[in-house]
Amino acid sequence: MKITGLSSLNRLNHANALLSQVLRDDFRQAPSDVVVAAGEPAVLECVPPRGHPEPTVSWKRNNARVSNKDDRISMRGGKLMISHTRKSDAGMYVCVGTNVVGERDSDPAELVVYERPVMMRRPVNQVVMEEETIDFLCEVHGDPAPTVRWRREQAELPRGRFEIRSDNSLRLTGVREEDEGTYTCMSENSVGKTEASAMLQVHVPPQIAIKPRDQNSAQGRNVTFRCGTRGNPSPAIFWKKEGSQMLLFPGQHFSQSGRYSVSMSGELSITDVHPEDSGYYICQAISVAGSVLTKALLEVEGGPSHRVPPIIRQGPANQTLALGSVAQFHCHAIGGPSLKIGWEKDGKKIVEDDPRMNLMENGTLQITNVEDMDSGMYTCVVSSATGESSWSGTLTMREDGAPGSSVPRVSESIQLPGPPQRPVVTEVTRGTVTLTWQSNPHEGGAAVTSYIIEAFSQSVGSVWQTVADRVKREKHTVIGLYPNTVYLFIVRAVNSYGLSDPSPISEPIRTQDGSPTEQGVDHRHVQRELGEVSVFLQKPVVLSPTSAQVSWTVSRQSQYVQGYRLLYRCTGSVWLVQDVKAGPELSTVLSDLRTDTEYEVKVLPYFNELQGLDSPLVLLRTPEEVLSAPPQAVSVVQLSNSSSIRVSWEPPSDDQSGIVLEYKVWCLGSDSEMKTESHINRTVDGAVLSILLTGLLPDLQYNVMVAAVTILGVGEHSPPIDLVLTLSLDMPSDPLQKDSSLSLSEQITGVVCQPAFIAGLGVAPWLALMGFSGWLYCRHRRRKELGHYTTSFAYTPAVGFAHIEGSGLSNGSRPGMLGSNMGNVTQNGKDSVNCCSGKLDSTDRYYNVAISNYLSQSEKYSSVSTDSPIYSTINTAAAEDLQGSNTPCTQGSNTPCTQGPDSYASTPVLSNFGFFGLVQDLDQWTIQSGQSVEYTKMQYARTSNGTGTNCTSHVL
Repeated sequence: MKITGLSSLNRLNHANALLSQVLRDDFRQAPSDVVVAAGEPAVLECVPPRGHPEPTVSWKRNNARVSNKDDRISMRGGKLMISHTRKSDAGMYVCVGTNVVGERDSDPAELVVYERPVMMRRPVNQVVMEEETIDFLCEVHGDPAPTVRWRREQAELPRGRFEIRSDNSLRLTGVREEDEGTYTCMSENSVGKTEASAMLQVHVPPQIAIKPRDQNSAQGRNVTFRCGTRGNPSPAIFWKKEGSQMLLFPGQHFSQSGRYSVSMSGELSITDVHPEDSGYYICQAISVAGSVLTKALLEVEGGPSHRVPPIIRQGPANQTLALGSVAQFHCHAIGGPSLKIGWEKDGKKIVEDDPRMNLMENGTLQITNVEDMDSGMYTCVVSSATGESSWSGTLTMREDGAPGSSVPRVSESIQLPGPPQRPVVTEVTRGTVTLTWQSNPHEGGAAVTSYIIEAFSQSVGSVWQTVADRVKREKHTVIGLYPNTVYLFIVRAVNSYGLSDPSPISEPIRTQDGSPTEQGVDHRHVQRELGEVSVFLQKPVVLSPTSAQVSWTVSRQSQYVQGYRLLYRCTGSVWLVQDVKAGPELSTVLSDLRTDTEYEVKVLPYFNELQGLDSPLVLLRTPEEVLSAPPQAVSVVQLSNSSSIRVSWEPPSDDQSGIVLEYKVWCLGSDSEMKTESHINRTVDGAVLSILLTGLLPDLQYNVMVAAVTILGVGEHSPPIDLVLTLSLDMPSDPLQKDSSLSLSEQITGVVCQPAFIAGLGVAPWLALMGFSGWLYCRHRRRKELGHYTTSFAYTPAVGFAHIEGSGLSNGSRPGMLGSNMGNVTQNGKDSVNCCSGKLDSTDRYYNVAISNYLSQSEKYSSVSTDSPIYSTINTAAAEDLQGSNTPCTQGSNTPCTQGPDSYASTPVLSNFGFFGLVQDLDQWTIQSGQSVEYTKMQYARTSNGTGTNCTSHVL
C-alpha cells in the first residue's frame, strides 16, 4: 500500500510541474522600426513574452541569427545595440524569446541606414572674361538622394542667365562685371545637409572712355591731353611719344626740362611746347585683362617749315685689310651748315687720343697701321638741330695673314650707280603709300640689282628709317605706315659696288585718316567678333626662288573683318607685314623673298587697329638659285715690273643666299692685230678672296673677271677689268723685285711661284739622291774586294809554326803547304784592295802586310806543326813601301820584298780594330774535314789600349 501511494504522489508532482512551464505568445514589447544615419548608433528594444522559466532573447536579421562576435554589436537585456552602423546593417530584424517550452518570434522591425549628403565634386573659384559662359560644378552623393539648391551671397542669381543642370551644376551665360560674387551649392536629405561655395571674378578688358583729341598749338603754349579709361580690374595708364622709348607714368615728372607730366587721373600736360614736340602721343591702358591704346596728334606752329634730319650721301663701307694697312671710312652728309659728324666704334664714341686715328675735315675717319684691336663696327653719326642719322661699316683683319692692299678698297664714285629720280606717289591709304620712280641712266660699274626706300615722319621720330629694301622694280607699296601721318621718302639704287646717293626728297605725303565706320563702333564687340574668327593657312606654293603663293581658309566669317594681315619673316628675324583686303580671294603672293631661306608665315584678321587670333605657323622654304650678283670690290694690282698680278675681291652682297663653294677667276688676253691669245683660268676655294696670277705677257690686252660658284653652278661674273702689262726698260724684269708697299709674305709668294724656283726644287732632290747612291756603291765595292781575300784565306789548310828563338826567316822564301805553282794572294795588287781611294788607311795597310807575312811563312814551314801560334811584327816602313809599289812581291822577282817578319813580336798579325770585321766573317767559314775543333773559332784577348798584350790566335 505504501509503495502504491508514493508512486501516485510522484505522478501528481510531475503533472503539476508540467502545468507550471509556460511561454506566452504575445511579446510584452515588440521591436519597432529604426532609422539612423550611417555611422550613428542604432538600438532595437524587445521585451519577450511572459513565461516560466523566464525566456531569453536573441535576434535574427533577414532570418539569420545575429552573431555577437562583431565588436560593434551587443545584446543586453533584450536590447540589440549597433555602435557604428553601416549600410550593410540595414534589414528586417526579429526578436526571438526562448525557454524550455519553446520560442516565440516577434513581428519584424526594419532597420534603415541612410547616408548624409557628401560633396564628390565641389565648385571652385573662377576668373573669366566678360561675356564668357562658365559652369560651377556640384556633385553630391547621399541616401536618400539629396536635394540641391544654389544661392548667391547678398544677391540674386542673374535672371534669365543661369541654369541648374541635371548634374546639379550651375551654368552662367554672358557673364558681366556685376555677376561677381560668391555662389553656394546647398545639399540636404532626411539625415543631414552640406554646402560648398566658390567665388566668381569677371575681368573686363581696358576701354577708352574719354579719347584724347588732336591739337594744334603755337610755340610756347601749354597743351593737355585727356585720356579716360575703364575696365576690371582698373587699368594702369601711361603715355609715350610715338618713336620714343620714354614712358610717362602718372604722378611723375620727366626730362625735357620738366615740361612733361601725367596726373593721377591720366591727363598728359606739356608746358612751353616746342616744334620738336610735334608728333603722335599714345595713351595706353593696361591690366591683367588686356590693353588698349589711343593716340592724338600734336602739331606745333612756328617751327621751321622743313625739319628734315640730315641725310648721309655715302657712309662707311665694310673692309677687310691686312695688318699694318691704312683704313679709311668715308662719311659725306647733307642737311645744312650746322652738321656735326662723330664716330663710334662698337657703340662707344671714338676719342681722338690715338695718334693712329685721324678725323679729317670732310668727315673721313682714317686709321693708319691697323691692328687686330681695330677690328669692329664703325658708325658715322651725323647730327643737326633737326635730328640725326647714322651709317655703319665693319673693319676685319685677314685671319690667314694674307697680304692686303695698303689702302682700303673703296668703290670709286664712277662705279656706284647714279641716284634715282624723285619718287612720285600714285596711291595712298590709311596705312600704305605706293611710290614710283625712274632709274638713273648711269648704272656705274655694274648693273643695278635693287633699290632701298627710306622714310621720315616728324610725328614718328627724328631719324630716317629704311622701310623697304631689295626692291626689284621701280614701283613699290610701302606698308605698315600710321594713319593721318605726314611722310617724306627717298630712294637709293644698289649695285655690286655699293649704294647710290639718295634721290631728291619726295613731296610730303599724308596717309588717310581712320575709317568712318570706326566712329560709334563698340570696340569690345568688334574684338569679341574677331576673336571668334579662325584662320588656317594652307601649304604655301613656291612660284620661284624669290616668290611664293600663300592661301588660307576661314572657319567663321564676321562683318567686321576688313582684311587679313599676313606676317612672314626669316626664322629668328623681325616680322614683315602684308595686308590683304577682305574679298572672295583668300590668297596673296609674297615676292622679293630671299633664295634658299626658311620663312615663318602666319595670318590674322583685322579691323583698323584691332586684330584677331593668329593662325598656326606654317614654314616656307625658298629654293636655291645661281647667284645673281657677282663678287664685290674686284681689284687687280700688278706686281712691280713683273709679269704677275694679284686679283682680290669680296663675297657677293648679303642679299644673295647660298654657300659659295669656290671662286672662278678668268684672265683673258688677246691681240687682234698679232692674232695672239693668252688665257689664264684659275679656281680657288670659297674661303679665299685673292689669287696671284703669273706668266702674263707684256703689251697684251687682258680682261679679268671673277664669279662665285654654288652647288647650282657658276653665278654672275664681275664686270671685266681691262689690264695691259708694261715692263720698264731701265729695270730688270725680275718678279722678285716687288713694290715697296708689298708685304714680305707677298714677295715670298712671288718668288715661290716662279718656274725656275719650282724646277730647282724638283731637280735638287734627284742630284742629292744620285750622289748618295754613288757613295753607297763605292763603299759596297770596297767591302766586296776585302771579302775576296777573306775567302782565299779561309780555305787555306790550317798550319802552325813553332816559335824558335834566334831563328831567322828568309824574306824571299815561301814556306808552308802552298806549292810554288800556287799563286800568291798578294798578286791581286793593292789597288784591288782599295779600289776607290788610291791610298790605304792604316787599318788596310796593316791588314795587307799581315796577309803577306802569313803567306810567306806558310811556304817556309811544313804542315807538321799544327798547334803553334803565329806571331809577326809589322814593319810600318815596309808597309809604306808596299803601299807605294805597284809590283807584287813574288818569289824569284828582282824586286826586293820588304815584308819579312821579325823573329818575335807581341803585336798580333791583325790589328785589334781590324779584327772586328773579320771575326764576323770567320764565324761563317767552312771547317774542312780532319781539322781540330779547337781551330773552329778565333779568340782574342784585348785591352783598352791594344798594345803590350800577348794574343793567342787560332787560325783555320
